Amino acid sequence: MGRQNAVGKVVSGAIVAAAVISGILVVQNTTQDPRTDDAEVFANFIGIAPVVEGPLTALRVKDNQAVRQGDLLFTIDDAPYLYALQNAESQQAALEGQIANTARQIQAQQAGSQAAHSAIRSSQASAVRAAASKREAEAAVNEARAALKQATAEAAYASNNLGRLEPLLAKHYITVDQLDLAKTNADARTEAVRQANAQVALSEARLEEAEAQQTQASVAIEQSSQQFTQSQAAVELLTPLTAQRAGRAAAVERAKYDYDHCKVYAPFDARVTNLQISEGAYAHAGQRMFTLIDTRKWWVIANFRESQLKHIQAGRRVDVYTMSDASERLEGEVESIGFGVLPDPSVLGSLTLEGLPDAQRTLNWVHLASRYPVRILIKHSQPGRLRIGETAAVIIRGK
Repeated sequence: MGRQNAVGKVVSGAIVAAAVISGILVVQNTTQDPRTDDAEVFANFIGIAPVVEGPLTALRVKDNQAVRQGDLLFTIDDAPYLYALQNAESQQAALEGQIANTARQIQAQQAGSQAAHSAIRSSQASAVRAAASKREAEAAVNEARAALKQATAEAAYASNNLGRLEPLLAKHYITVDQLDLAKTNADARTEAVRQANAQVALSEARLEEAEAQQTQASVAIEQSSQQFTQSQAAVELLTPLTAQRAGRAAAVERAKYDYDHCKVYAPFDARVTNLQISEGAYAHAGQRMFTLIDTRKWWVIANFRESQLKHIQAGRRVDVYTMSDASERLEGEVESIGFGVLPDPSVLGSLTLEGLPDAQRTLNWVHLASRYPVRILIKHSQPGRLRIGETAAVIIRGK
């Protein structure tokens, strides 16, 4: 009987020791390899909404369908956008044609400008020559008038002299030869007066011609100056036209952008979900039609107590189990650890509209540890194996 009691005590002590050792090992294991079942599967997703609006002429996907990058998702009626693109391209081509025509006109105007500039210099030279000719003609007129005055005086003297000699011939005071010489001299002086009158008329005509040439030269200078100014102003016509190029090009690019977005393609390998439209409906710009789940990368967001975070580092290996297939172990890796969660209003309080903290006046005897999300990247998974929101359990293995 005493022997049985001794054996019982030994067995009991062994069981207690084994339980204590097991407890220590479990605590050590769970501390060094943190684990939690507060985790969910997550993936990036985007809402697909058209950039342009119009009737939905083709819908190439179904709800929950897997698509590959570059697959056509849907098509919007592109006729209005094609017309807008053609109109923008036509206006751009018309502008370029107008610029080309104006450039040719400017080239001609520039050539005319050079010719007008040369004409100005030529007209100015002609004006100088005309002024010199006028001065020369004025001098010739003055000289001719002086000669006429002298010839008139000499003719009057010769005529008076002839009148005095004619009575003397009858009295034989002079000879016939002397009287004939006086007549010849009088006739010569009269002819000299006629010639002097003709010379005065010629000089005055030349003076009028010089004045006309001077006036013509002045008019030519004014016309050439106007042509030069006009040709210079024509160059400025090209500036507002070329300034429109950027606007027309932007209009074409905008129309092309709208036309290209009438067909929408999958931006990455994904799965369609929450499809809310059908073919034939009117699609509105910016209004979501369905969601694409990015199937290229999957994560598990696991919430760990703040006391466990010191045993978790980025890069550690992780075993992931999902409730949909708890027998399959998925390999993961810690990618990052969260650095912020919403504070507990019962502890911190909330902020009022005035920006002052609303501290709670209650006393909590039990304080629960905050939980921070740890992002775990799943390295490999079969297509269609994971779903967003799946419940998961994770075990973070050794360093």
